Amino acid sequence: MSDKGTFDTNVLTLTRFVLEEGRKAQGTGELTNLLNSICTAVKAISTAVRKAGIANLYGIAGSTNVTGDQVKKLDILSNDLVINMIKSSFTSCVLVSEEDEKAIIVEPDKRGKYIVCFDPLDGSSNIDCLVSIGTIFAIYKKTTDDEPCERDALQPGRKLVAAGYALYGSATMMVLSTGQGVNCFMLDPSIGEFILVDRDVKIKKKGKIYSLNEGYAQHFYPDVTEYLQKKKHPEDGSAPYGSRYVGSMVADVHRTLVYGGIFLYPANVKSPKGKLRLLYECNPMAFIMEQAGGMATTGSVNVLDIQPTNIHQRVPVVLGSPDDVQEYISIFKKHNK
Repeated sequence: MSDKGTFDTNVLTLTRFVLEEGRKAQGTGELTNLLNSICTAVKAISTAVRKAGIANLYGIAGSTNVTGDQVKKLDILSNDLVINMIKSSFTSCVLVSEEDEKAIIVEPDKRGKYIVCFDPLDGSSNIDCLVSIGTIFAIYKKTTDDEPCERDALQPGRKLVAAGYALYGSATMMVLSTGQGVNCFMLDPSIGEFILVDRDVKIKKKGKIYSLNEGYAQHFYPDVTEYLQKKKHPEDGSAPYGSRYVGSMVADVHRTLVYGGIFLYPANVKSPKGKLRLLYECNPMAFIMEQAGGMATTGSVNVLDIQPTNIHQRVPVVLGSPDDVQEYISIFKKHNK
């Protein structure tokens, strides 16, 4: 939709885009249905996040007397939405959510061939101060013919069929890759559709921003400390990097994708295995980054090459512009011989 008063009668929506991609790949349409169901959930979450219907929620007319614990917390509501929408699309057999300790095995009469790992509302600790939050998802195909189980979700990121995230920021955006590059879609609330706004997005080769929680500085390993020193006090006389950290992974990664630079959530003395989850945070973001020409590493290996052993496994992650990540890797290797 343009602002010029003209009405675009041939607008490229996410559904249309995925249908066209599927047609080229001679697919069955099942992935399109699955992505459609995720889109529906994201639209509903977007509305909830923006506190639409808040009058009803708090019973402004006195018609309802809602106590705090009766109103579903936004992250639980988001989780229920994603699960229900995916199940009702008949496209998946196993769901892994950040909110559920065990994998959800879809009822036999609603099963399809895909496995979806997701974080329904990433950065939800930021809700109360209105900082951007998001939804992250990763889609795999079931590789065996036996009964679906949790083990089916333990696939390395290289086997991803599609991945993406929704960002509930100044607008709601969906960033998606089906393995053919990265595309960005903006939610147009006037027609309730995601519209293609950026096709085949590529990250800058090198950025000017670093992003991590420096509150953990006393727990950092020497490689991270040295890397940061080089960004703040460059030895070659170049300008130091700027620092930006929201503390909401979707917001920090999206900014890194758009402006270039590096995002780090490394291992440290307090969290030697890292903090972010492999299946539904690091893998989908690493997939998007690599598809956009960037890199994602733990320092020692590419994130997408890790064989998961547990659905809630944590890993260190450093991702972003290829030159920046490469520079971090060389410092990491020097310290971890």
